[in-house]
Amino acid sequence: MGWTMTLKDDFGVIAWTRRGAGNYLSLFLLLSLFSFSVQSDIVFPRDHHFSWKAGQWGHCMGEECGSGGVQTRTIWCVHKEGWTTHHTHCQHLDKPESQRHCFKVCDWHQDLFEWDVSDWGGCVLVPFFANELLPRTAECITAQHGIQRRKVHCVRTSNRTTVTSRICEFFSQKPAVEQACLIPCPQDCVVSDFNSWSLCSKTCGAGLQHRTRHVLATPMYGGANCPNLTELRTCSSPVDCPAGEGEYQYSLKVGAWSECRLPHHKDTLLSGRTTVDFSTSHSENNTVTLHTHTSHHHSHQHHHHAHKNPMSWELEVGYQTRHVRCTRSDGKNAMLSLCTKDNSPLTFQACVMPKDCQTSDWSSWSPCSKTCRSSDLSPGYRLRSRIMTQIPVAGGKRCPALEEKEACNIMGDLLPICPRYVWRATDWGECRVLPLLSQQDRRQANISILCGGGIQTRKTYCVQVPDDSAPHHRKEVSRPVNARLCTGEEPPSAVQHCSIPCQHSCLLSQWSPWGACLHDNCKEPQGKKGFRQRRREVLWESSSPLETCPHLVESVPCEDPACYLWQVQQEGRCVPAKSPCGPGTAVQNVTCVSTEGEEVSAAHCEGDAPPAEVACEVACSADCVVGSWSPWSACSHSCATKNAEGRQSRTRTVLALPGKGGKECPAPSALEEWRVCNDHPCVVFYWEASAWGPCIEDASMDFNGTSFWNGTPTCAVGVQIRKVSCTKANVGPVISKRCSDSARPETIRPCSLPCKRDCIVTPFSEWTACPATCMPDNATAATQSRYRTIIQRSANGGQECPDTLFEERECESLPVCPVYRWRIHKWHSCILVPDSVRRGLPGPGEACGKGLETRGVSCVEESGESANMTECLRWAGPVPPQIRECRVACKDDCTLTTWSKFSECAGCGSSRSRKRALTGRSKKKDHCLNEKSYPLEETEMCPCDEFLSQPYGNWSVCVLPDPSAPGSLKGWMSHREIKECGQGLRYRAVACIDQQGHLVDPKLCTDSGYMVEVCHIPCPLDCKLSDWSAWSSCSASCGSGLKIRSKWLREKAFNGGRPCPRLDLKNQVYEAVRCHRECSQYEWRIEPWSICTINTVDDLPACGEGVQSRKIRCVKKGTMIGEASSVDDSLCDQDEAPPRAQVCFLACPDDCVTTPWGAWSNCPLQCDQGTARNRSRHILRHPASTNPACPDLVQSEPCVLNSTCFTYQHRVSDWSTCQLSENAICGQGSRLRLLDCVRSDGKIVELQKCQQFGLINKWRLSEGCVVDCPVSCMLSDWSPWAECSHTCGSRGQSVRTRRILQEAHEEGRPCPNQLTQTKPCPVRPCYTWLLSDWSPCTVEGAACGEGLRRRNLSCVVHWGDGSESPPQSVEEDELCGDKLRRQIQQEMEQPCFVPCPGDCHLTVWSSWSSCQLTCLEGRSFETTGRQARSRAVIIQVMENQGSCPHQVFETQPCKGGKCHSYQWRTGGWSNNVRAVWCQRSDGVNVTGGCFPQKRPTTVRHCHPPCMKPFSHCTPSGVCGCEKGYTEVMTTHGFLDYCTRTPGVDNNKKADVKTNSGRLKPGPSQAQDLFNEWTLRPVGPDGRVKLWVYAVTAVGFILILFIIALSFLVCKPTKTTKTSPPPQKPLTLAYDGDMDM
Repeated sequence: MGWTMTLKDDFGVIAWTRRGAGNYLSLFLLLSLFSFSVQSDIVFPRDHHFSWKAGQWGHCMGEECGSGGVQTRTIWCVHKEGWTTHHTHCQHLDKPESQRHCFKVCDWHQDLFEWDVSDWGGCVLVPFFANELLPRTAECITAQHGIQRRKVHCVRTSNRTTVTSRICEFFSQKPAVEQACLIPCPQDCVVSDFNSWSLCSKTCGAGLQHRTRHVLATPMYGGANCPNLTELRTCSSPVDCPAGEGEYQYSLKVGAWSECRLPHHKDTLLSGRTTVDFSTSHSENNTVTLHTHTSHHHSHQHHHHAHKNPMSWELEVGYQTRHVRCTRSDGKNAMLSLCTKDNSPLTFQACVMPKDCQTSDWSSWSPCSKTCRSSDLSPGYRLRSRIMTQIPVAGGKRCPALEEKEACNIMGDLLPICPRYVWRATDWGECRVLPLLSQQDRRQANISILCGGGIQTRKTYCVQVPDDSAPHHRKEVSRPVNARLCTGEEPPSAVQHCSIPCQHSCLLSQWSPWGACLHDNCKEPQGKKGFRQRRREVLWESSSPLETCPHLVESVPCEDPACYLWQVQQEGRCVPAKSPCGPGTAVQNVTCVSTEGEEVSAAHCEGDAPPAEVACEVACSADCVVGSWSPWSACSHSCATKNAEGRQSRTRTVLALPGKGGKECPAPSALEEWRVCNDHPCVVFYWEASAWGPCIEDASMDFNGTSFWNGTPTCAVGVQIRKVSCTKANVGPVISKRCSDSARPETIRPCSLPCKRDCIVTPFSEWTACPATCMPDNATAATQSRYRTIIQRSANGGQECPDTLFEERECESLPVCPVYRWRIHKWHSCILVPDSVRRGLPGPGEACGKGLETRGVSCVEESGESANMTECLRWAGPVPPQIRECRVACKDDCTLTTWSKFSECAGCGSSRSRKRALTGRSKKKDHCLNEKSYPLEETEMCPCDEFLSQPYGNWSVCVLPDPSAPGSLKGWMSHREIKECGQGLRYRAVACIDQQGHLVDPKLCTDSGYMVEVCHIPCPLDCKLSDWSAWSSCSASCGSGLKIRSKWLREKAFNGGRPCPRLDLKNQVYEAVRCHRECSQYEWRIEPWSICTINTVDDLPACGEGVQSRKIRCVKKGTMIGEASSVDDSLCDQDEAPPRAQVCFLACPDDCVTTPWGAWSNCPLQCDQGTARNRSRHILRHPASTNPACPDLVQSEPCVLNSTCFTYQHRVSDWSTCQLSENAICGQGSRLRLLDCVRSDGKIVELQKCQQFGLINKWRLSEGCVVDCPVSCMLSDWSPWAECSHTCGSRGQSVRTRRILQEAHEEGRPCPNQLTQTKPCPVRPCYTWLLSDWSPCTVEGAACGEGLRRRNLSCVVHWGDGSESPPQSVEEDELCGDKLRRQIQQEMEQPCFVPCPGDCHLTVWSSWSSCQLTCLEGRSFETTGRQARSRAVIIQVMENQGSCPHQVFETQPCKGGKCHSYQWRTGGWSNNVRAVWCQRSDGVNVTGGCFPQKRPTTVRHCHPPCMKPFSHCTPSGVCGCEKGYTEVMTTHGFLDYCTRTPGVDNNKKADVKTNSGRLKPGPSQAQDLFNEWTLRPVGPDGRVKLWVYAVTAVGFILILFIIALSFLVCKPTKTTKTSPPPQKPLTLAYDGDMDM
């Protein structure tokens, strides 16, 4: 269903037609709805008192939209005075209707119409609408009220045609048509000060002078117009004009050349008449006029080109004419003959018919430069261009813009979001220690075993972050892009610290003693053979890997092994059976124990258990008593050989001799027992294990695919295998049976296989761009390349990396640039102005003189076929000239021979010449003999191919050769040391100069444009230290300490070498390690006591007290018994020496016998005062009843510190320096210290002593430490050399840069200062077009009138360095480009006017004023300012004022404007007058700009006026008296009257100066300073009068009196101790004003 709405605005009918089910509804509105204007009140008269008044029609109301609506309005009766009354007072017949049918508009009608609103117009001052400008009475502060308007129409939405506004008013209110606005305050025209007066227009008699000023700012926003820019005044020369000389001057004045036109066809030639008019009226100038019909004028411009792209160009020659008249100095015309004399003026000339520039159609728009949405809200732009198809000729219309730019994608909401670019990094390379080594260390190091701290590197590259909406692939495989796209961010670090774990040597404990003979497997004992074993332990506790440690268990075979043994412990004393002595029994505890000492069940022990009771005997009083056995001595040998076996012994002694009838003592041999020990052979076996093999896959263990419990997948589990063999010490491998199977080390262990890592490579980058333009025929083929980067190297059998990381290919066939050339046609004959034209004009009738000749130009392809002219304009270079001046010889012309050949050249720098001569009658003509007009010899410099090579500028820095091959991509990791020294090259630019001193292409002098010189950069020398010294002795003479070795400085670092480590004051570095000195390396070795020897007297029994002795000797610690001989006793500690002899006691028969004393009990740990220690013994034989009782069995003594009691404590040594593995340079290490046990008397004892006393060591003996790595500075590679900064000239430089990847750390080599290198570019000549200044206005063939001023375009060469040397012109214009094209872009000729004497004319344009902005309170809200220039009117003769042109000014927009304010300035008063002027804020004096109502007064008047006799207005602005009179003032300070000063000459008047009349002195002489004083202090001779001194003295005494009085009054009554606040110094001032 559709609706069509048609409107007939003229008849006020609207019809909506509904296309539905075949029926059409035509709906009409009432005619009055649209034809009558709706007024608020409609009055219908009844009589002269009352009338009906109707309100506005209301809205159309109805149940349905359409024509069934009803409109109502209010009707009321009003009196003529305006008050409402009852409706009966009005006539009902005249009552207007209050209701009518209407068309109710539906909502859907709203879509058919809308308001069309234009933009607001400019803001215009309100008075301008009424065409009146009100005078400004008050100063405008910020802005003034204005109004702006816009157009509002109701239009159809379908075709935008306008309909009546009342339709749209149904739907919405009509938008406002005008609104108030503010425009800046009025800105008056501002002009400069007048310049100086010109010279008098006449050198004799009366003349005129003028001076001018120029416009600085034009009036705006209703400001005042510009005043007259010219001021005139008459002047007269003291010299009277000679009587005989004519009053007037005559000048030939020419008009402008007419436009060029073609001669008419011969049959329609105009019979033109030349008339000369000598009327006196200035408006009808005396001119020579050619009356022509111009019906076909300029028709060539409309139909000259039949098509846009011509195949050739031909030029047409026409003619042009100009008016010539003779003018008199008073502005009137005169006869032509008064000006021309003999020569007739040139009134015609040949000319080239103008051709307008023609262009092709616009190309299509380029893509928008903004293709995505970013935070930058600036719009993009797009371009389109067109090419010139016809070069404009002879002032034809200049070319329009050949390129057009417009904004696009301004909002950019619909564009995709711009891609983001971020840095990515490859995986880290392997950890390397070698770069940390200095040159000195590098030569000595074994690189393969280096470990500890190192560095690893990686590459960074830039990638585009994938769009969030794109599916997430692997992030790390984004395509690399140019690094410049990531310049906003800091790249990730390319270097980091790492460490290679060091293997640590095994630290082993001492061997344990040999164990018991055991079965190989005590759980399953087999056979009669076993093993005795000894063990040692690894002392290292660290996470670092260990070397393969030596064996930890050694075994020897033995017989009769037993894993479990019976252990017997005697529990009680011997209990006699019957009597107090004699035989008895002793109870013993029997247990079965393992070799480790653990109790086990008796079943484990072989054989019968020993008895629980054993027989024993208690000695009776007469029995011999023998002591218990001593412990077994140490074994004499560690093992048994063929020649020797180990033996050990024990002894017992006789304590009491027997009495009568007692039991006898055993034989002496029974007092010593020997037994074999360490009887195992000296053959030691152990398991030798090789190093663990690599981790390999084990088919039996399928761990692949397993994962940890938290779901992280693990790599496959493999196995490590090693060989284990039984080895006989000092012999080699033997069969496995010889070794204990239980001690066999494992030969296989599980391990984690290293994960397979496939190589990961980025995709290839985009191909680099190919040249967008075509390639010259002989150019080398262009290539494009792409690359990719390895992110992760393959490892452990993963997929290998591809070989190709860099690809290069030739660009797809680029079009070869087409070759076109200009084909030049022959010159046509010389064309003069046609005879028909000449005949109608004054001048030479002869068909000769200057003319023009033309030639055609066409375009051909390389093959010679014709081509379009546009192709040659694009490809063929400069257009050849198509026109030149020529001359057809006249009868009176000078005739000359042709030029001779040039003379021979004598070489470079010489000149050559050629000659010609006058012929015939010309030899006798005076004007032909003028050498300036007709030169007979020409000289020019000889061509020269010799060039001078001249070095320019400074040498570049020394540039080292790039180690990488050009174009190749560097390896995955660049590990080479960047070479910073050695042989390089330095460059210096060469300027190539020809014989004229012009700069030429440097390749004419050198191949490269450089001087190249070998240079050397000294290599850095690292700091050198000596080798390590020998270790010092241990710092502790006894116990734990440190030993030290050092290195000292041999050479300091030089040229940026590695700095020295931190040295001490002696320029040394040291290393300290822990050491331990045995407090004594020697010990006392004692032998058993001898038998107690008793000195018997006579036959007394040999009992009682005696003496026994023993041998002691000093031996080295650790010496086996019987091995080494003793050493000098002085080497052992004499204080510790055991006694060699002692008193012994052999009990007599029947005496009490006790055991020797036991050991002393321990004192308390702290040796507390008052405590004691005990020792005890027990009775072995009771005495006979008659004998004395037994002695004390317990003995005690007090615990005395450092005598009978000692305390012990741990002490630690100092820390060692941080110890690294011997193959590490830096990284994680440890520092160590040793522990000592110190007795309270200061003696260092064995550590076991502290352990025996239960002391727990709380000291840490090792801790981790870090040695900082000496990381050398690491730099990126040099960037490629950048393009030259200037394409020509001497300022060009090429730059390359690098950046620091890793700053130097510790003793690493520091970074070089040079991160940027520059080298000069070849000095290429800069060719440019130089546009000369405008020439003075020249009028051809006349003195004044319309002329031309020209400027030239010349090709110049310069150095491009802005130096003082001026550019030098070059003859070959092609070096600068197409001259013709350049000329058509510039204005090369301008019409100008040379005023004749007496002419009223305009000055030349003033220079542009400074750029000024519209500002408010010193701030501007616009970016573009305005500048103005003007031309003033110059009147030379007053009679010519009527024909003067108006002064003109113009403005143009400009950039970089300033805000200016204007302020009134005043000078000083002089005779009640002062200067007042307006000044701009930059100090320029101007007229206009300042607010007129605020102008200060220039004349000062006294108020009230000075009406008293002999009074006058003084410069101070108050009334004073004349000289010789004294002022008498009123109490209000005004002048009352003047009285003559008595006794004073009239010229020596004294004034009374009252206080009220004190004013600053005016601008009078210095001696008038006291003119207004009644008593003048200075006499007429200039000396100070005597009374002045008297007054000064009195005043000084008075002041001193006041000061003293003040001091007395203010002095405090009490003196306080606090000092008074500082007083301000009293300043006395005398202003020289004292009433006398």
